Amino acid sequence: MAVDAYHITASHPDGLGAKLVMERALEDAEMKPEDIDYINVHGTSTQVGDVSEAKAIKNVFDKHAYELNISSTKSMTGHLLGAAGAIEAFACVMAVNQDIVPPTINHKEDDKDEYIDYNLNFTFNHAQKRTVRAALSNTFGFGGHNACVIFKKYAK
Repeated sequence: MAVDAYHITASHPDGLGAKLVMERALEDAEMKPEDIDYINVHGTSTQVGDVSEAKAIKNVFDKHAYELNISSTKSMTGHLLGAAGAIEAFACVMAVNQDIVPPTINHKEDDKDEYIDYNLNFTFNHAQKRTVRAALSNTFGFGGHNACVIFKKYAK
């Protein structure tokens, strides 16, 4: 967990809270950024939130950010308020279990934001089959509350 308390409803424009919480989750899990294959972003489709989270991902994952699948399951469920984190965590568990990354639906080519790096794989409109050894789920709340959890394939 991390708190950035930048604004009552907005994340820090540079994604400082998102960066900190992902770094802490990786550290707690004793994992490196390269160990993650999929990120289920908080992804509420707001300009400030989506841009800051994409910046944080690039900052934490560096070159590996371009190897990740990234998606927002909120595009399919809507924002479930207090249940959002639990449902998104379940989506990560299923991605790890089934090796299928859920999509970010309803994206159109003309929907692009000039401040987002579209060389990142946002898994637009179609699920993608790939080995998902570990998935990271971001959940952010009002007042700068940030939570992140990592799910990893069981190794026998």
